[in-house]
Amino acid sequence: MTINLNQLTDEQILNLRISKLPLRIKGSCLEPRILRLYDELERRGIKFRPHVWLSSDWFSPDGVSGIAIPFYLSHPRLVELERRQMLQVEGGTEYECMRILRHEAGHAIDTAYRLHFRRRWRELFGSFRAPYPDSYKPKPRSRNYVLHLRAWYAQVHPAEDFAETFAVWLAPNSRWRQFYQGWRAFDKLEYVDEIAAEIAESPPKNRTRNRIEPLSDLKITLAEYYRHKRSLYSIEWPDVYDKELRRIFSDDPRHRTRPSAAVFLRRLRPELRELVGDGTGVHQYTINHVLQHMIERCRELKLRLGLPEVQTRRKFTVMLTVQIMNILHSGYHPIAV
Repeated sequence: MTINLNQLTDEQILNLRISKLPLRIKGSCLEPRILRLYDELERRGIKFRPHVWLSSDWFSPDGVSGIAIPFYLSHPRLVELERRQMLQVEGGTEYECMRILRHEAGHAIDTAYRLHFRRRWRELFGSFRAPYPDSYKPKPRSRNYVLHLRAWYAQVHPAEDFAETFAVWLAPNSRWRQFYQGWRAFDKLEYVDEIAAEIAESPPKNRTRNRIEPLSDLKITLAEYYRHKRSLYSIEWPDVYDKELRRIFSDDPRHRTRPSAAVFLRRLRPELRELVGDGTGVHQYTINHVLQHMIERCRELKLRLGLPEVQTRRKFTVMLTVQIMNILHSGYHPIAV
């Protein structure tokens, strides 16, 4: 039986197994984006073309010179579902999708030509064999790394540092020579420029075209998929929030007729999570998780607005941004790209 996703409710789709979804790259919005990536490589003189397939998330497996793309990007109905379930879509726009594709192409080319075995690669980026961390503590002011994907992702691991550097180098009209002049990251970009010229016409040393975790292997339902995915972005509730909330809102009986802090934050929640997400690079689901806890505590503490709304909004935005940055520095769980 043919499944028409456009005719199903969210609940009906969530009950489907991912392996049964009628999805493919050909004919989807992904197809022209992949062709665009190949064209960008061609313009840089690189003949190698990473193979692509649909899977659970963005990744380029160790030892495989290809790119896995999250299945939901291949169908607009699933993009809608992803946004409702996770509040944002990684690679949901053409601009963001291309940024991630360039990053993954860096991984694939590194694997295809075994670049991380080279001494100069190790001198610049570090050991590829270093353990991959469960979380990381970025240094936003560091000039040792390029700025590309959110949350200072180049700082996660040497492999991510190379992939991010490659993505910045590959981007059309990239002005990396001007922007990164004087940074240590500049040496890494020059290395990518040199190595790309060297491998341009060369056949890859690793020709493995396996597909890890292809769609057919994903036997779980979408409901199970999202339960697991949301758990990755949940965090523990720190007691310090109560003190911070009382600095901004009031529990003074004289303010009992003022607007409720919980209602105020619920109204601003979509705007706040997008604003702080753009500023910090933290996934909106994590920010929403923090906000939900804050809203619940405001209600339990019976807090109300003691200041004008504009001033309260400004103070709360600063406080939320600081708390989210604290999450980053205490060890943020990175997106696996």
